[in-house]
Amino acid sequence: MFSLINKHVPSNAKNDFLSGLTVALALVPEAVAFALVAHVHPLVGLYAAFMVGMITSVLGGRPGMISGATGALAVVMVALVVEHGVQYLFGAVVLMGFLQISFGLFKLGKFIRLVPHPVFLGFVNGLAMVIFLAQLEHFKTAEGWVSNGALLVMGGLILLTMAIIHFLPKLTTAIPSTLVAIVTGSVLAIVLNLDTKTVGDMASISGNLPDFAIPNIPFTLETLYIILPYSIILALIGLIESLLTLNLVDELTETTGKPNKECIGQGVANTVTGFFGGMGGCAMVGQSIINIKSGGRGRLSGFVAGSFLLSFILLFSQYIEQIPIAVLVGVMFIVVIGTFEWCSFKLISRVPLADSIVGISVAVITVFTDLAIAVIVGVLMSAIVFSWNHAKQIYTETSIDEKSGIKTYKLNGPLFFASAQNFQGLFDLSQDPNEVYVDFNNSKVMDHSAIKAIDKLAERYQKAGKILHLIHLTAECKLLLKTARGLVEVNVLEDPTYHVADDKLA
Repeated sequence: MFSLINKHVPSNAKNDFLSGLTVALALVPEAVAFALVAHVHPLVGLYAAFMVGMITSVLGGRPGMISGATGALAVVMVALVVEHGVQYLFGAVVLMGFLQISFGLFKLGKFIRLVPHPVFLGFVNGLAMVIFLAQLEHFKTAEGWVSNGALLVMGGLILLTMAIIHFLPKLTTAIPSTLVAIVTGSVLAIVLNLDTKTVGDMASISGNLPDFAIPNIPFTLETLYIILPYSIILALIGLIESLLTLNLVDELTETTGKPNKECIGQGVANTVTGFFGGMGGCAMVGQSIINIKSGGRGRLSGFVAGSFLLSFILLFSQYIEQIPIAVLVGVMFIVVIGTFEWCSFKLISRVPLADSIVGISVAVITVFTDLAIAVIVGVLMSAIVFSWNHAKQIYTETSIDEKSGIKTYKLNGPLFFASAQNFQGLFDLSQDPNEVYVDFNNSKVMDHSAIKAIDKLAERYQKAGKILHLIHLTAECKLLLKTARGLVEVNVLEDPTYHVADDKLA
């Protein structure tokens, strides 16, 4: 059974309820905007927002995290909708959900641990910039940028909202400051009849309950070929953003989420959403931070947010449509300030240059291309830097026995694909005596490339007519060797017992 209320946190239900309402108000313009980006009806985005939010709050692996329709997914959906229509999008979202469930069942969510901290910093900073740039669109009209009196009104409401959110917690935390800011700004705009853009100016959010329907597409291989690439990309982007957001919420709350369970929760939510006419979604950094900062910690907050969003669609659309966009922009500006890791500027001079480059690259790629691409590129860059640095750490200490004339190379450092070439250059074959020992006691054979490097070294010494002894290699290494297998000297008491990563043992 799932518990929506954390019994161990005092007043958790009240905090979750109020923060859920706050999040729901902030979700409306985001869902509408992302639906328009994807070239679908605003209700398609709103349906996704409330369904994905409610389902993941119950089934997901991170209490307090908010999910809904996101821009990262919307930009991928555009081509599919334009070329084939919205029904193909629904089919792709259903398949996307099945893929995400598979990720969770096969416990692939744990691989989010492979994302290095510089990549995580870049992701957070890049997303903060994306949120900021998205708000600038609200300063535009059909004629151009907002100016003169309209700009002053908008700027005043934004500053008022930000001031309330910042200063109210210093006086009281009984009510989320973000909720107070939204209500105050909205009431002020209505009472003073301020001429400013509202949620209703974007699109009407009034609608009915979504109906269950199997996507109206041909069930053929041709259809699968069309939607499968989109489903894979959507599934990966959704999981990457969700799992990185999960890590961020973990840090904010000093608790630990469950990545594999979150994959399943996201998958179920998207599958259901596709059958009910929604555009799918994933975790949302901005709304999750609003929720956490407003006191939301449990599953109830996400469930309440989805429930309120549904009530806005069915019952209260005329009131929600009167909320000034400027108020919600002010909320998101506070989110940007809270999301961006300002300490990154100080870290530039304190961390290795490569880590700074990785973080900056991820942030820039996130802004100009795609979150998934940014994270993948960041992980690859970090892996290359790691391999390069460790490839230079391999070296030998040599000694020659005065009586026998035998030379011993004592190898230090990891032997793997990146250091295999350097490994060959450590041995002076032409100057070595007829009998040579290579001691692996202070080294570790990491992969198949290392095994091949040892075999190649043995072949070189055999061709030179010299005797080579390999000591302190594992039994597993000996099993994988070909040319050098007979040269390994076994010492049961001293030989290491670690495992070598190699497909032959898989």
